[in-house]
Amino acid sequence: MEWRGKRQSRNIEDRRQMSAGRGGAVGGLGLVAVLIIGYFLGIDVTPLLNDPGMAPQTGGAELTEADRAAGEFVAVSLGYTETIWAKEFAAQLGRDYAPVTLVLFKGATRSPCGSASGATGPFYCPGDGKIYLDTEFFATMERQLGARGDFAMAYVVAHEVAHHVQDELGILGQANQIRSQVSQAESNRISVMIELQADCLSGVWARGVQEEFGAIERGDFEEALNAARQIGDDTLQRNAGQRPMPHTFTHGTAEQRSGWFQTGLETGEIAACNTFEAPDL
Repeated sequence: MEWRGKRQSRNIEDRRQMSAGRGGAVGGLGLVAVLIIGYFLGIDVTPLLNDPGMAPQTGGAELTEADRAAGEFVAVSLGYTETIWAKEFAAQLGRDYAPVTLVLFKGATRSPCGSASGATGPFYCPGDGKIYLDTEFFATMERQLGARGDFAMAYVVAHEVAHHVQDELGILGQANQIRSQVSQAESNRISVMIELQADCLSGVWARGVQEEFGAIERGDFEEALNAARQIGDDTLQRNAGQRPMPHTFTHGTAEQRSGWFQTGLETGEIAACNTFEAPDL
């Protein structure tokens, strides 16, 4: 994806000058590699993140060149989402789009949704309407999950922004309210619908980036599709040495995730992403 020299979003809250202390014997990428699987499989890692050793502490940590480059990449990717969703909201929905704020951090930080850590992966917090992202997750994607390429990283940003889009449209709040009132199995099923819709909306965004900016390079779409496949519940469970258990899925299979991304990419239509009424996911 062409991104260098492009407009950077100003809706970035950079907390990376804060360092996170770590307790115990496991740290760094080792901790990330262990807990990231828990995140994607829907396993609660909050007790680990609430450990005093994971509490954020001000340390005035210096940003490396890699940190700065990652921050610029995220800011450009977020800027692309702002342009595309403003356009699509106006054209398809006849309304304005309110951009989301993205919090960059290193190690750990706090959010209204609980502790945020590179180990939990990026997430959208409805409590404050912000996205939380430790760019070390990109290294985890490449080294541990086999999702490589800059457009795979842009897909991650776009997916979390898609949750904000769902929130803007009232979909996320309604779905989560229903989830709190049903069985765990049914809650998981609704969670899959939420995530697959976000994948589809990410595809709508990807199509828009190409049409609006011509920023897509050879192999970019395949990078995003591969990332979607690598973080499918069935793939992650197999990689963890487990037999896939559909009733525990919270994000969808590799085929479903890549398929819905493809749907958004091919149609460019928000309405085509209605996973809640789809006869077959």
